Amino acid sequence: MQMTLKEWILLSVLSVLWGGAFFFASVAVKVIPPLTLVFLRVGIAALVLLIFLKAKKEAIPKGKNIWSSFFFMGLLNNLVPFSLLFWAQTSISGGLASILNSTTPMFSILVAHFLLSDEKMALNKVIGVLFGILGVGVLVGGNAMLGMDGAIFGIIACLGAALSYGFAGVYGRRFKAQKIVPSVGAFGQLAATTIMIIPIIIVIDKPWLLPLPGTSIILSVVSLAVFSTAFAYLIFFKLLATAGAVNVGLVTLLIPVSAIFLGATFLNEQLEMQHYVGVSLILLGLVAVDGRIASKAKSLSAE
Repeated sequence: MQMTLKEWILLSVLSVLWGGAFFFASVAVKVIPPLTLVFLRVGIAALVLLIFLKAKKEAIPKGKNIWSSFFFMGLLNNLVPFSLLFWAQTSISGGLASILNSTTPMFSILVAHFLLSDEKMALNKVIGVLFGILGVGVLVGGNAMLGMDGAIFGIIACLGAALSYGFAGVYGRRFKAQKIVPSVGAFGQLAATTIMIIPIIIVIDKPWLLPLPGTSIILSVVSLAVFSTAFAYLIFFKLLATAGAVNVGLVTLLIPVSAIFLGATFLNEQLEMQHYVGVSLILLGLVAVDGRIASKAKSLSAE
């Protein structure tokens, strides 16, 4: 399934929003326990989307089947991966977490191959994802690998999150079949996650006993919830319905790219040769997965 120019633009925007999520989480998790941070992220985001839906006068579905889908999607796409990633970032860097998160397309390809009839594994997709993962590794270089010693469980947690995202991307396709619009789908799975996480944090974190966080922490949490979650999921579900699970999974390859270029733009950080090489490898990977250039070359050679 090839993506249109509009879908590639939306995918790039999504990568910036989710690239920021690793930064915001790295700041917030220093003070807020991972599970409580998950609750704040999904709870605030659900509230924002509820206001959005009310303003647009969108009806919120009440059917049992639809809400079952919301809860299962919330489990695969929010509760499990957010908890694993936030917990992992208490022991490993956000950069390393983003590298490991970039394995999501590979998991998506494998899951889609076995569970979907229209997204079978193709050689160009495998090659493209391998190029992409190699590019991400070159991009962040050795700096992101610091702190790797003794953090094996954090690494495993990130890979578990990537696998969960792979299943979520495939499962989320049923939203289109159920005629759930992207904004409603985004709200539903966030609201369901909020309901699921409440009893967990009451038992484990007891958030009412935690000290009040400082301004920078509060701003990080709000940014994480509003921009990197509420707004990002509106784009995510729209892309999922039109571009397919595997193509949407490519966003994880672009996230570290977004982080580096945002740093260069807003923090005056200088790009090094490894950054350009990494970006080039990722772009090659995306071209390979997209397949249009290869198809065009094949058709020209056949003429």
